[in-house]
Amino acid sequence: MARVDGRVRGLDAPKGLSGRARRGRDTDRFGRFTEWLARAMGTPWFIAGLTIFCIVWLGWNSLAPETLRFDSQKYGFTVLTLVLSLQASYAAPLILLAQNRQDDRDRVQFEQDRQQASRNLADTEYLAREVVALRLALKDAPTRDFIRQELRAIVDELDAARAAPEPGPEPLTGAVD
Repeated sequence: MARVDGRVRGLDAPKGLSGRARRGRDTDRFGRFTEWLARAMGTPWFIAGLTIFCIVWLGWNSLAPETLRFDSQKYGFTVLTLVLSLQASYAAPLILLAQNRQDDRDRVQFEQDRQQASRNLADTEYLAREVVALRLALKDAPTRDFIRQELRAIVDELDAARAAPEPGPEPLTGAVD
């Protein structure tokens, strides 16, 4: 929770939402209910349940004794049509509310992903600069072949100096006193 203008707000809630200040976890019950309902309406169990409901309704109002029927077959099951229309008129806005909440969450997630990608890009650029700096520093470092060549040249010079005749003592050319 973070304090904004003296009110406590959930960090996962998008900015600009109107309503009461957030007080714990139960402040968004209706939103969670709409999401649950939208998820439930998209399941095979809901479709199967609605189908069974309609079959029972149609069967009862077609096969039951005339005095027990509550929806007339001769008028095209008007009450069933009204019930299904009422269900659809509530389902559509609830599904839209759930989609809006998901869009808000997606927007927050997208922003977090964008920030993470920006950090990753900055890290990658920093590492690339470091690799280039290391390559430049190693460019001036002597290689193994260069050191071998230099050592070989020194050994050759030493061998040549050893093979040359050493000058002996110089003969005396003057009178001895």
